[in-house]
Amino acid sequence: MSKQKAILITGCSSGIGLCCAHELKNRGYRVFASVRKAEDVAVLQAQGLESLQLDLASSESINTAVDKVLELTQGHLYALFNNGAYGQPGAVEDLQRHVLKEQFECNVFGTQELSNRVIPIMRRQGYGRIIYNGSVLGIISLPFRGAYNASKYAIEGLADTLRLELHGSGIGVSIIEPGPISSAFRKNAYAKYQENINKEHSFFKSSYEGMEARLKKKGPAAPFTLPPEAVYKKLQHALESSNPRAHYYVTFPTHLFGTLKRILPAKGLDWVLRKVSKEEN
Repeated sequence: MSKQKAILITGCSSGIGLCCAHELKNRGYRVFASVRKAEDVAVLQAQGLESLQLDLASSESINTAVDKVLELTQGHLYALFNNGAYGQPGAVEDLQRHVLKEQFECNVFGTQELSNRVIPIMRRQGYGRIIYNGSVLGIISLPFRGAYNASKYAIEGLADTLRLELHGSGIGVSIIEPGPISSAFRKNAYAKYQENINKEHSFFKSSYEGMEARLKKKGPAAPFTLPPEAVYKKLQHALESSNPRAHYYVTFPTHLFGTLKRILPAKGLDWVLRKVSKEEN
């Protein structure tokens, strides 16, 4: 293994990805901070990061980015942090097929395609770490987040399966479940809501008005919101521990709902989740 460990991170334009890229660079890693938009590459480079474009919805973009990283590292890659994702708001009955497909293209299909590209590299090395940024919404579901819920449940299933399949390979697989973290997530989600949901023709028009207020609210919109550095601490452990955990809970809501899902019957948990959702609006 080279002295400087290389890590590729997706979704680094803001929030968790940007924070983790800077923190790991300061810790001595060679960080490749990828972003979806070409114009964001120069922004990150101006901050002293090695940056490249990687659009998870495009196989060509994924392959180009991985080839570039391997060229710059002489074919080595210590870790991949699958952080890039977005949330598509909207009631399930209002989600058109193409909207669901777009959510999965980025959050699931592209993420796993990228992971599959780096697995053979790590197998040849005999070591590596693949870390997924999941969500508390991959553990429990909340209303009006069906597309995102489903994508994060899918990531949970893929990560858990991959961990079993890679046992003994030297490649560690972990999933981080943050919960509410300060980021541009709500801003981006609101843009997707405006793009893909027709409130005027929905049964849930009045509910959407409350959801809009939450998405547009300045500052934390949920209790127990933590800064992205809280995720970095878990990522650091997943990267450096000789025995990385399979799952890393970050915020109080993740610990709470993870526990409630284990101990409550479905109807009891549904009651709690309906109450939480009602208090949001």
